[in-house]
This record gives sequence, C-alpha cells and structure tokens, in this order.
Amino acid sequence: MQLSDTRAIVTGGVSGLGLAVARHLVAHGGKVALLDLNDDKGAAAVAELGAGNARYLRTDVSDEAAVSANVAAAREFLDGLNVAVNCAGILGAGRVLGKDGPMPLSRFQATVMVNLVGSFNVAKTAAALMQDNAPGADGERGVIVNTASVAAYEGQIGQAAYSASKGGVVGMTLPMARELARFGIRVMTIAPGVFWTPMVDGMPESVQQSLAATIPFPSRLGKPEEFADLVACILRNPYLNGETIRLDGATRLAPK
Repeated sequence: MQLSDTRAIVTGGVSGLGLAVARHLVAHGGKVALLDLNDDKGAAAVAELGAGNARYLRTDVSDEAAVSANVAAAREFLDGLNVAVNCAGILGAGRVLGKDGPMPLSRFQATVMVNLVGSFNVAKTAAALMQDNAPGADGERGVIVNTASVAAYEGQIGQAAYSASKGGVVGMTLPMARELARFGIRVMTIAPGVFWTPMVDGMPESVQQSLAATIPFPSRLGKPEEFADLVACILRNPYLNGETIRLDGATRLAPK
C-alpha cells in the first residue's frame, strides 16, 4: 500500500504514538480520522494537520455503538477506509494485593475494556467496512495495526491488568489475521518498549534517565516517530501479516 493512498482511522490519535502516526501519514499524502477523548488536543491536532487532511471524532473505543457510528463517519470524511491503527490505551497500574487490599475488579476490567476490548471493537468495525473495498495488489483491501507492549511478555510488578490486556492483543493477532485473510485484510501488532510520550515527559529527569539506562541499544527512550516509521513499513510491505513486532532497543523489563 502506498502511504499516499492511506485513508486511516487512528485511535488515541491526538497525542503520543497515535499523533506521530497521524503526522507521518499526512506528511506522505494520506488522510486521517483521529478517534480520542481529548477535545482540546483533538482541535490542536486538526489545526496542525489541516482540516482537509484530518478530523477529530470524540470516541470511547470500548463503546460499540459509538465506534460503529464514528468509524462510519470517518469513512465518509476520508472518502474510504483502508487502514486502522489502534493506539488508544491506559496504564491501569496497581498491585493485585496493595496496601489498601486487593485490586478493585473495576480497575482490572477498565484496563481490559480500553486496551483489549477497545482494540477488538475498532478492528472488527473497521474490517466490516474494509471488506467491501476494491482489491489492490495481491488482493489487499485493508490493514489493521494494533498496539501491544513489551509488558505483554515480561510484565512488571503492578502491571497485572496492563500486561493481561496487552497479552490479549498479542494473542488475537494471528487468529484475526488468519480469519480476515479471505477478505484481503492484514492484521499486525507492534509491541513498543519505553517511549517518549506525554506520560513519560511528566516524570522527573532522574526517572527518565533511569529508564533509558535499562535499554541496551540505543540506550535511550524510543521516539514516537520511530513507532510511526514502523507503522508505515507495515503498510508498505504486503507480506507482513499475523505477527507482533517488538520495538524496544532489546530491552527486557525487570520484575520491578
């Protein structure tokens, strides 16, 4: 797929990794719909990218009706839909047995609802529309890119909910790719390590340096632009399908 041909929805698209993806696609001639929950950042992102290139749609990814309506609205604005990039997510940090007792089940459920159920919700809704696209080279009709985390493989203490949600994203990648193959829709997942995001940017410098020191090479935090580069590579390479790619500088998370 040529990046200039991309008509993409990007969840979590008004900041961090999602905004980096949106910037990259628009810079290469694509159009994007940003599905997120921050109206101020949504307006700023559209102003930066251009109203003709981007639209913000306030969306709770775990809400089936809202996603269905907004993905349809996105396709109308984009004049088509052939890419869905799931970047929306929350940390959901907390110990199973904390100082105040066991983790409230609601916290675990909320994390799974956004990170896992939300990714599935957007993916299946987008695929339902992509299946009607005219086939391109190799019969391709669309590409779905999900975001997991290295915590899916070696989650730290306090990440039980987060790791479970991201492990679920990894787990559904291959079966979804196998199922959607007959429609010409590819499914890939990226598992990023520690990246510069608004969350990390708010941490003390000493903490940032400590995080960077744990990464073998390059010994620094990942740049959102590097995540966007990998998304672009996935879109351009039609033989990438059904796989999760770690993007982490060879880091492996310690227990805590």
